[in-house]
Order: sequence, then structure tokens, then C-alpha cells
Amino acid sequence: MLWSALQIVLLVYLGLMALIYFKQASLVFLPEIDRAFRASPAAIGLPFTPLKLLTSDGETLDGWFVPTGTKPGARGLVVFFHGNAGNIAHRLDYLRMFHDLGLATLIIDYRGYGLSSGSPSEQGTYLDAEAAWRHATQALGFPAERIVLFGESLGGGVAARMAAKNRPGALVLASTFTSVPDMGADLYPLLPIRWLAHIRYDNLERLSQIDCPLLVIHSRNDDIIPYRHGRRLFDAARQPKQFLEIEGGHNDGFVFGREAWIRQLDGFLRQALP
Repeated sequence: MLWSALQIVLLVYLGLMALIYFKQASLVFLPEIDRAFRASPAAIGLPFTPLKLLTSDGETLDGWFVPTGTKPGARGLVVFFHGNAGNIAHRLDYLRMFHDLGLATLIIDYRGYGLSSGSPSEQGTYLDAEAAWRHATQALGFPAERIVLFGESLGGGVAARMAAKNRPGALVLASTFTSVPDMGADLYPLLPIRWLAHIRYDNLERLSQIDCPLLVIHSRNDDIIPYRHGRRLFDAARQPKQFLEIEGGHNDGFVFGREAWIRQLDGFLRQALP
């Protein structure tokens, strides 16, 4: 009887390991949540240009370019990489904030998200980011030192990788994890997640390759990505760097939520951009 029970436990344990290994993409990426929701910057009174960006492997990305008044991006350009669930239509508050700060914004949906083609993967999101960077620097003509890479949650992994490859004017990591294996170990402490994880987004390790000004934004009340992830990222980063502690949960604590937080972001960007 005991041996049978142990066998059942072992089979369940092995089954969980197999599920996490082979179905990892569906556990990490959540593109189907409210994918059909569509709103545009016009809904909040912002002019914009719709974009269809082609990636190097043939996917087509949906996106927007939001200028600032008569001088498009007088202060600079934010290339925004959003978090896991939803699509660019859910990020209008960010667009309003950047516009009010005198910054243009380029925002895209990753492959498989929103109206973009394809299926998401870690390497795929990196190719998506490279397409956005090419459009920002070549089609829009922004020099690298006037570009801010802003990564929200999952998007922090995309932004960090781009900052390691192309030195931008600044990098902002908002509610971002140290790595997917670290997140998995938090969620499944009894499973060998670090061995099973083939999706990594190793932001902590990548910070050693980044030498642009960095702002880390995180809430102590984040109920999905623990606050210690943000602190570890900040501690591991080179100077110059700043930390902005906000309040609220992962899905309701955002930098645009309070004027004081916006002012600190603005102060950071004034120091980082020429």
C-alpha cells in the first residue's frame, strides 16, 4: 500500500515536471487575455501613426508611434515593451504620461499578442524588439542616446536585452523579475525549476552588460513579482541608477498613478537624456 502511494506521488511529480518543461511557453506567455480589446490613442485625444513592422524572421507586428505636438519627440523617444497579459490598447495611460512629459512613444505588440502575427517565444520577443529599435533609429531617425527603453514586467526582460545590445539613453525596468527560473522557483519551490526552465529572460545576469542610466520601479505590495526581485536588480546594476518605490499590486500599481512618482521618473529622464 505504501509503495503504491509512493509510486503515485512519483508519477504525479514527474508529470508536473514534464508539463512545466514541454508546456512552458503557455505558462509564461499569456497572449490570449483580452486579445480582441481595441482602443487607440485617439480615444484619449492623442495623435498617432499606426505601424506594421516586419521582423527579420517574417512576422508582422502591430504598433503605434505617438508624437509630441508640433515637434515629434522633442525630448526623446520611449520604446515601450509591455507586460504579459493584454495588448497595446491596455497601455493608453502610459502613452498619456509620456506625451505629457514631452516624450514621443513607440509601442508594439509582441508576436502572438494583439493584432501581431505569430506565436510568442523568448527569442521571438527579442526579434520583435530589434524590429522596433530599427524603426526607431532608422525610420524615425532617433539617435540611440535619445531613446529610453521602458520595460513593464515581462517587457523588462525584452528591454534589458535590447539595452545590453544597443546602448540607449536610459533603461527603465518597472515591476520586473530577476529571471524566469527565479520566478518559477518562487512559485514551485519543490520542483527543480532552474533545471527545467528553457525560457530564461535572465535580467539579473544581463545587468552586468548594461552601462546606461537605469531606473528600477517596484512596489512592496506587488502580488505577482516580489519586491525583492526589483531590489536585487537595482543592487546588481552599475551606476548611474535610481530606485522608485511605488505602491499597489502588480496589476494596479503603476508609475502614472501618482504625480510624485511621475515627477521622480521625469527627474531621472532629465538627467539621463542629453
